[in-house]
Amino acid sequence: METNITFPQFSGNHSITNCSRDNILKTVVFPLLYSVLLLVGIVLNGVAVWVFFRIPSRSHFIIYLKNIVVADVIMTFTFPFKVLSDSNLASTGLRIYVCRVSSVLFYLTMYISILFFGLISIDRCRKTLKPFRGTNAARLARRKLLSGAIWTFLLILCLPNMILTSKTPPSKYFKCSDLKTEAGLLWHEVVNHVCQVIFWGNLVTVIVCYTLITKELYRSYSRTKSHNDGGTICRAPSGRTARTPQQATRKMNANVFLVLAVFFVCFVPFHFARVPYTLSQTRNVLFDCKLKLFFFQLKESTLFLSSLNSVLDPLIYFFLCKSFRTTLFKTLHMPPGSCSWLTGRGSDPDTGSTPLRDSSVGT
Repeated sequence: METNITFPQFSGNHSITNCSRDNILKTVVFPLLYSVLLLVGIVLNGVAVWVFFRIPSRSHFIIYLKNIVVADVIMTFTFPFKVLSDSNLASTGLRIYVCRVSSVLFYLTMYISILFFGLISIDRCRKTLKPFRGTNAARLARRKLLSGAIWTFLLILCLPNMILTSKTPPSKYFKCSDLKTEAGLLWHEVVNHVCQVIFWGNLVTVIVCYTLITKELYRSYSRTKSHNDGGTICRAPSGRTARTPQQATRKMNANVFLVLAVFFVCFVPFHFARVPYTLSQTRNVLFDCKLKLFFFQLKESTLFLSSLNSVLDPLIYFFLCKSFRTTLFKTLHMPPGSCSWLTGRGSDPDTGSTPLRDSSVGT
């Protein structure tokens, strides 16, 4: 949620700045990419909503995933406005809507996803270190309250950005900061700092959790390997080598790292690119036009990676949540064991694949 989220709009070759960002990358390439993302996102998130409405919230993991689904759906429906705005097809009124509402919702859902990725990482770490610890109605109720508190907090944080973006555009060429009141600019700076804390705090959380998960997986693998030294190879009736329980376990263990992969692909590049981009906007004497344009294009490219979160999250639902797979297969009239070669076997119906200790039984 930055002051310069939406940039000056242009018509033809007329520009109010000598350092124009209105090039083919901004007006053609990114609108096309976001259009594809919109179509794919509608299909994948539509399926995710359809499936999750049929799954009861019987674990922390399911609760967190349902919140991410809602955030992804909202983010997906902001893409058409960005496409129209960036391609210079939007009217002045629609561009004002992008500044006041659409871009705010986009960043709202991004940081909601970041927070729930942090919570999922904590949950996966807990399931790894204490695999036999169950849950109860009280714990589930607390997670639902926590989810509601996260949405409420970020909505309250972002609402003034909508309300205080109320000035009349000075001309047909404007950026979002031109619409903000003095109080709006000040509040926007506060929101930026809070969002930075949210990201960096969750980045540390994710790194710590997956470091602990990796250590526990290594210990588990070492124990399993020592127990199976000199063992026999399992063969299927057809004579082919069958996958052993340990192989299935390793497949499930690898799937756990999908959360880490999606987090780093989608959110880390943008927040690292955001630092020099913000400096280029606030320290004019340090950056010439070419450098400013480079950082702008870098920011837009990494912002697109953040948008990919809305279509990569379904991978997490499919690979880490057996309840999701089971319900999806039933809906598609597919046999229950479909895709087991990808997902592993024996994962818990509600919590997804989790690392195992000395046995091959899912936790």
